[in-house]
Amino acid sequence: MDFARDLIADPKTEIIELITTRLSAIKRKMTEIKGQIDSTQTMVDRQHARTNDLTTEIQTLKANIDTVPREDIRDKYDEAIEARFRLATMQGQLEKFRDHYEHLQSEQLLLSQILSKLQGAGEIEVLDEEESETGKGNINIVRIIQAQEEERQRLSRQMHDGPAQSLTNFILQAEICQRLFDRNPAKAGEELIKLKNDASVTFQKVRDFIFDLRPMMLDDLGVVPTVRRWVEAFKDKNDIHTELEILGEERRLASHKEVMIFRSIQELVGHARDYASPSEIKVRLDMGAVSIKISVFDNGRPFDTQMIYEQDEKSQDARIQGLVSLKERFELINGKLTASSDDSGSTINLELPAQD
Repeated sequence: MDFARDLIADPKTEIIELITTRLSAIKRKMTEIKGQIDSTQTMVDRQHARTNDLTTEIQTLKANIDTVPREDIRDKYDEAIEARFRLATMQGQLEKFRDHYEHLQSEQLLLSQILSKLQGAGEIEVLDEEESETGKGNINIVRIIQAQEEERQRLSRQMHDGPAQSLTNFILQAEICQRLFDRNPAKAGEELIKLKNDASVTFQKVRDFIFDLRPMMLDDLGVVPTVRRWVEAFKDKNDIHTELEILGEERRLASHKEVMIFRSIQELVGHARDYASPSEIKVRLDMGAVSIKISVFDNGRPFDTQMIYEQDEKSQDARIQGLVSLKERFELINGKLTASSDDSGSTINLELPAQD
């Protein structure tokens, strides 16, 4: 009895129990807050989309202010003001949830470190060694899922900011034409011509969007012609001197490898444009017999490439996060990624086996 009482009263055991209980409570709270963050983010995205729609509608009203009733203009402005107020309120709430979540994360990390010290580093190291491969696999899966969701969000934003906005504008223009037919047929004709021109421009944007999303020529002609076409389109749309060099035998590869090659070049060139602000980008695709090699150079701002290999999950650098995800995807098919960066520019190299 005395031994049992002494064991229960042992300060180290009590502290471990207290920390374990607190960690469990933190985990439950973090799960709850994560759900609140996700639901609030969804509402913020929807409200942001609605605010953008209203901005487009107001711009259309301004362009046709002489033909739109004052009541419609006033109502639309009131709706826009209310939408912006709601968006600001939701964003403030989202920021509070995120701050609370980060605070709990910091507390969880500190308590976990203390608990590890109390329980003994040797035991923890053995546990880590036994579970390291499983843990690494789980992290890879999580990152791939996150990358997929980020890509879906990017496509969703592109659809909303492009074709969806244009369609909203078409509806408003059609309503204006409908009102003008009886009062001013000549003006209605002008609006129809404008509507037709806008529709043609939007149609071309949709075709470009479909090509970026999944070019049909990738399946029909293969990766080399598709990369050539995409680089030419990139040069036309961006004020960046872009060069493409193709080496080796131009041939068809396994479908999943052609997709990976094309998507990787898209991603690396996009990273260079969005995060490095270069004046020059060089793309090299070497279709070797043993391995396929991709190299993308930009003369823009340098970055710390060591963070790619450290795989810092807390890095806020979107370029680093993207490259870590790309590196892991290539490693899954026995490929590899290397990078270098200095004041002269940055080079990202990818390599994957030509045969499965």
